[in-house]
Amino acid sequence: MARMRLVHTLVVVATLGSMGGAGAANTDPDWPCIQRKVPRLSLGQIWNGPELPATAKDWAKDARVSALVEAVAARRTPIAEAQKEIKDFATSLPPEQVAPKMTMLVQGMFDHMDAERSHVISGISRYAHKQLEMAAQLRKEASEVDALRAKADADPDEVERRTDQLNFATRIFTERVQSLTYVCDVPTIIEQRLYQLSKTVSETLVVKK
Repeated sequence: MARMRLVHTLVVVATLGSMGGAGAANTDPDWPCIQRKVPRLSLGQIWNGPELPATAKDWAKDARVSALVEAVAARRTPIAEAQKEIKDFATSLPPEQVAPKMTMLVQGMFDHMDAERSHVISGISRYAHKQLEMAAQLRKEASEVDALRAKADADPDEVERRTDQLNFATRIFTERVQSLTYVCDVPTIIEQRLYQLSKTVSETLVVKK
């Protein structure tokens, strides 16, 4: 019985831990992170340079700009390397193309990375909703096994089998909770990277003036 109580306690603690962030951050029941949920960014949050012209929205039509957006947005690329790529690109441009191309780059980075960030946020909500369903199922199974163990005529082999299944499911659940801690940081990591890259673009425009 002590073993089962321990398992049940782990389930309850893990469940409360996964749900606590939502109450602290906002009222979305499917948002488990301590960080506040902000589904979409605004350009003003990451760009303090000149107003972007309407032509900046055509960034995807420019092969070089589009390729650079993909390259610098990738989180596997170290930020210093991405910043160097931006500076090298600016240096390679004729003076009259610097402003048009670099503002395209800003718009492209924003569109690409904001979409990526929103996709991650949606995934976190789906993941957390699944966790809540798993927690409810684990509580149900723990109660059933406790009841089985309480029976005088309980089959020891059946009790052991059900206990092992519950312990395994609980371990998977807690591992998912631990993974969620890292995943919750990803939207902030993307936002910070976008800000740093946009700042680098702004600096290239100042240099070229």
